[in-house]
Amino acid sequence: MFLDFIFDVFVSHAKDPAIIYNDDSVLYRELYLDTIQHIISLRHQGIKEGDIVALRSDFSTKAIPYLLALIEIGTIVVPISPAVKDIENFYTIAGVQYAIDLVEDTTKSYVSATYDHKLYTVLRKRKHPGLVLFSSGSTGKPKAAVHDFVYLLKKFKTNKPALKILTFLLFDHIGGINTLFYVLSTGGTAVIPSQRTPDYICSLIEKHHIEILPTSPTFLNMILIGKAYQSYDLSSLKAITYGTEIMPESVLQTLSAVFPNAKLKQTYGLSELGIMRTKSAGNDSLWVKVGGEDYETKIVNDTLYIKAKSAMLGYLNAPSPFDQDGWFNTQDRVEQNGDWIRFLGRQSDIINVGGQKVYPAEVESVLLQMPEIIDISVYGKSHPLTQMIVAAKITVEQDMPLSHLKHAIRKFCVGKLENYKVPVSVTIVNTSQVTDRFKKIR
Repeated sequence: MFLDFIFDVFVSHAKDPAIIYNDDSVLYRELYLDTIQHIISLRHQGIKEGDIVALRSDFSTKAIPYLLALIEIGTIVVPISPAVKDIENFYTIAGVQYAIDLVEDTTKSYVSATYDHKLYTVLRKRKHPGLVLFSSGSTGKPKAAVHDFVYLLKKFKTNKPALKILTFLLFDHIGGINTLFYVLSTGGTAVIPSQRTPDYICSLIEKHHIEILPTSPTFLNMILIGKAYQSYDLSSLKAITYGTEIMPESVLQTLSAVFPNAKLKQTYGLSELGIMRTKSAGNDSLWVKVGGEDYETKIVNDTLYIKAKSAMLGYLNAPSPFDQDGWFNTQDRVEQNGDWIRFLGRQSDIINVGGQKVYPAEVESVLLQMPEIIDISVYGKSHPLTQMIVAAKITVEQDMPLSHLKHAIRKFCVGKLENYKVPVSVTIVNTSQVTDRFKKIR
């Protein structure tokens, strides 16, 4: 019903590998049979159209047929990453009725959950499957975005090339969902990592001749820092796509030199809107076109606004962020040049130094060119005179006195950054500056 076009691909690619995980290969015919068996089993357990079902897992050969079965039954699916700590809180917010936990290998029934949220009522009246995605909650309480899965699936009813793609982005991330359904709708192969370290990911690329690596700028910089790319044959890569955060220009320049035969493409998407079509101006350029047939864009006061056919229905636990005409304020500050835009940073990341705006990514991009610096996280720090000052947590190549590092930074920034952009507060750290979703911690 909902996945007929996907199942048609399964049949036509019956003998081709759909999933590779821990050296096990699942053919499309096996994935199809697993999905049908799960549909039968779930219905036998009493799970039906309109029920709210949590699925706790990362990508795996077990999780994917479960997800497909839940969509085909018409349930409202709540994918939860194993990295989520406060699971029960997420279940409460979503009004979960059943929880399938593939990490603990358990299934729980929440009989008391009778959540009749108006957004769920919309889905049940349409008789459509739903998807609930939680924000990371890094800046406060996580928001639960509700999607109509039918509208998300429409974009995959097109003819695109079958490729071997690494499922790097997580199971409960809009980018991870997008990667999975691109693969399954084209007859490609999803290679699932059991861990996400630079060496392991590069070894998978070499071993399975992966063609597309979708990941974050932070993880790509980790590959560069550790020089993992030098130890493996990565020539199979046709494209490296990056998103979820701002790419430092200096990192992109280095990537362009290290991977001259791979297309470097900036992606853009939000949990509230889905993943949009993008076109980068070049491998070493941060200028990009964003949109597609299902999206409208406009820029107001240097901020990107988007109207999307695949937009979420709304939040379960927050007011609607759409204006009366359906526009969504992305909170992303951009620079515009004709049809091209360049992302500068999130509104919440801007550092206001005496009325002057500082974007952390610009400062990080400059300082990452210093040989002494391995990694850096720039953020704003309160100050009684200028409101804020620029602060930086820095990982250095080798031990050095803080005073020497500060002097080197001031000297290096001459002619590269205005004085008010140069970090005033500097801290040397040895701990990771990366979240479990491989985004920079600010």
